[in-house]
Amino acid sequence: MSQDLRVGVVGAGLMGADHIARITHRISGALVSAVVEPDAQRAASAAEKAPGAATFARIEDAIDAGAVDAVLIAVPGPFHAPVLEPALAAGLPILCEKPLTPDSASSARILELEQKLDRPHIQVGFMRRFDPEYAALRDLVVSGDAGELVMVRGVHRNATVPDSYTQTMLITDSVVHEFDVVPWLAGSPIKNVEVKYPRRNTLTPEHLREPILVLMELENGVLVDVEMNVSVQFGYQVGTEAVFEKGIARIGQPSGLQQWRDGRFAVQDHTSFTTRFATAYDQQIQRWVNAVRDGRLVDGPNAWDGYLVALACEAGVKALDGGVIEVESAKRPAFYA
Repeated sequence: MSQDLRVGVVGAGLMGADHIARITHRISGALVSAVVEPDAQRAASAAEKAPGAATFARIEDAIDAGAVDAVLIAVPGPFHAPVLEPALAAGLPILCEKPLTPDSASSARILELEQKLDRPHIQVGFMRRFDPEYAALRDLVVSGDAGELVMVRGVHRNATVPDSYTQTMLITDSVVHEFDVVPWLAGSPIKNVEVKYPRRNTLTPEHLREPILVLMELENGVLVDVEMNVSVQFGYQVGTEAVFEKGIARIGQPSGLQQWRDGRFAVQDHTSFTTRFATAYDQQIQRWVNAVRDGRLVDGPNAWDGYLVALACEAGVKALDGGVIEVESAKRPAFYA
């Protein structure tokens, strides 16, 4: 492909606007040709940041106009399927932000539609796989230099969350990332999930019960615990510690200017996922664009990975009410081998 890939960005909210700026200013070989957003004012505002981009209220309108070569879906999860279906019907390459869909049944339907095509067309936006620190940790696991992986400890912390954030979103909007990246790191599917409730943070919104401790057992015997905390007040933090037979590895620590002043030590931490994973997002989009341009279409988590995460999320949501919940197993179709 000699010309720039024309990408239609669906959704002009925080995530969509971030991707529009990314493709316009930091990604090579692609441009934003269309902004698909039913809110006309928001669509126009987003399109101003992508010179030459047309605006459409529906993905079908953009497809009918021949305005896109590929689609990036950045609307909330419940609205993914209505975009995925026409994009697949048109045979377009797709990068879909997490989750693939909100539940395993609708994800399975997307798998059925995709398998009518000649090859996988959907990449799912689990960007942590593209983070340099996560990639280095996975390389260490695969190399065996530190011996076998024994345990994984993770933290996922937000300063605050909006009132629209619900109890189940602790799993479906936040731990969803760990449900993808942990099996990828450890090389093993999730066997079961359990949720424990420590003492409640009094600063937590009244409609939430948190923090929570999410425990996972992987099929290879690795045990995982993840602190999910959305009222920690100080910033945004995602970190992982891996326990090996011959040592410990840690990622996600604050970096940058360190100060010793007035009897205190300080280093600035992140306040948003947009800065913590900026490099990961850039790498993810660039590799997807490269894959589409050279005909591979996908270079990262695919729709099958999204389906497995949907199964894990369903177990995690059940575990919010107590008990050790088995994650439904599934056999990978040859289409996704």
